[in-house]
Amino acid sequence: MEFRLHVNGREHTVEAEPETSLLVVLREHLGLTGSKYGCGEGQCGACTVLLDGLARRSCITPVRQAVGHRIVTIEGLAGEHELHPVQKAFLEAGAFQCGYCTPGMILTAVALLTHNPSPTEEDTVTFLNGNLCRCGTYPRIVAAVRRAAAQLREGRS
Repeated sequence: MEFRLHVNGREHTVEAEPETSLLVVLREHLGLTGSKYGCGEGQCGACTVLLDGLARRSCITPVRQAVGHRIVTIEGLAGEHELHPVQKAFLEAGAFQCGYCTPGMILTAVALLTHNPSPTEEDTVTFLNGNLCRCGTYPRIVAAVRRAAAQLREGRS
């Protein structure tokens, strides 16, 4: 079947079976490899994308469910000439080590800050629960999200 997807501000038409995961379509049909395959069960968060601004696990989202929604991957988050404030904060805080979880962590953090611009540390930890970091950089990840929140509130990027 043919599906029209709105990904990173552009329309794409792909041919796939309706139950093909959005992750497979993004990676194999559109060449957007920032979203990672981790567990294949929606438990680790490595495949997280934004669907209409909400964090969604693309490995368990059938492509048919993404039609009609705005999809943002890590490749589409930054502006043309500047990183998104959450990406900048992750760099500044050294919030990643191997980087495998980073795209999913960043997109989940963006979803959090979109809906709660002033999260407490507990809010941040709770919202990121389910995004696994194999390197264990959780304190730096939480610090980066808090830093980004403060910068966004101050109107800096």
